[in-house]
Amino acid sequence: MPEPLRPPLRSALGSLVLIAAVVAFGAAAFAYTAAWLSPQKLTPDRLVEALAPPSGPALGHRRNHAKGICFTGVFEANGAGSELSTAQVFAKGEYPVVGRFNLGTPDPDAADASVRVRGIGVMITTPDGEEWRTAMINPPIFAVSTPQGFYDLLEASASKDPDAMGAFVQAHPEFAAFGGWAKDGPWTGSYAEERYNGLNAFVFTDSAGDRRAVRWSIIPAAEPVPVSPEELAKRGPNFLEEEIAERIKQGPLRWTMAVTVANPGDPTADPTKAWPDDRRKIEVGTLTVQAIIPEPDGPCRDVNYDPTVLPNGMATSDDPFPAARSSAYRVSFDRRAAEAKDYPRTAPGASQ
Repeated sequence: MPEPLRPPLRSALGSLVLIAAVVAFGAAAFAYTAAWLSPQKLTPDRLVEALAPPSGPALGHRRNHAKGICFTGVFEANGAGSELSTAQVFAKGEYPVVGRFNLGTPDPDAADASVRVRGIGVMITTPDGEEWRTAMINPPIFAVSTPQGFYDLLEASASKDPDAMGAFVQAHPEFAAFGGWAKDGPWTGSYAEERYNGLNAFVFTDSAGDRRAVRWSIIPAAEPVPVSPEELAKRGPNFLEEEIAERIKQGPLRWTMAVTVANPGDPTADPTKAWPDDRRKIEVGTLTVQAIIPEPDGPCRDVNYDPTVLPNGMATSDDPFPAARSSAYRVSFDRRAAEAKDYPRTAPGASQ
């Protein structure tokens, strides 16, 4: 565990303040429900309200990861996942997918180069009528270890108190590892070149009734090409959507899905703690993106990528975040559904 940052490290703290401002709006897919803390301290409504920028929420849009583009495709299971879970999605075959590439920001007009966290939402449907919904992001670890810690990060990032972020970092030393990735991790110029990680632990049950804690990631077939943020800023405010729409014209885009199996004693309730690299990994199939569709008329527009929507053979673990996210997503969905007339919002400076 990294040492906590202390007040004398002013330059480091300054960097983390800037990072946290992005993270607060960027990684905020991970939210909180009132199931673990008293309602007096935190509720899904309060958490969703804390995500809003100073100018207020973008009406009709998701309260976070507001900027995105839809895709359709298939998940081709190779059959190897059936060793771990009885879910039909792992039986050899192809299953339809509705997905969404997105940026971790509450601002649908944000410039792509200004947002550190990129994400992907995937909904896989199987012939038995079940669904597997998952939302993954590109950092290898999460920013904080508890839902309350995430709310504290939002509050500190929005505070006008110059010492707020310093106090937050002192109270949450685990944030330093995420801050290091946000500051020094590579950027790419394409959604297609990102590795997306499901940072939360889930439980798979096999045909014998044995249960295993797992996490999963999807690894791109495209070779990641590092690009500096300064260079990305020259590509225009919407270069990610424009690039992926052009790239798909050359053919389908693919990611390999790998499931990592925990060893006994590996932490399953804390997404800031990565499991050791030597843990068993099983490649269970390939996600293929076949078509890109703008979100206003796309099939992903009204899909909640709720991580607790799971098929039989898969379940949540003691990780508190999936249920937390589920509750906040529900609040966000209800609010944007009630504001449908305000979607899509006209970007500043655009013609009416």
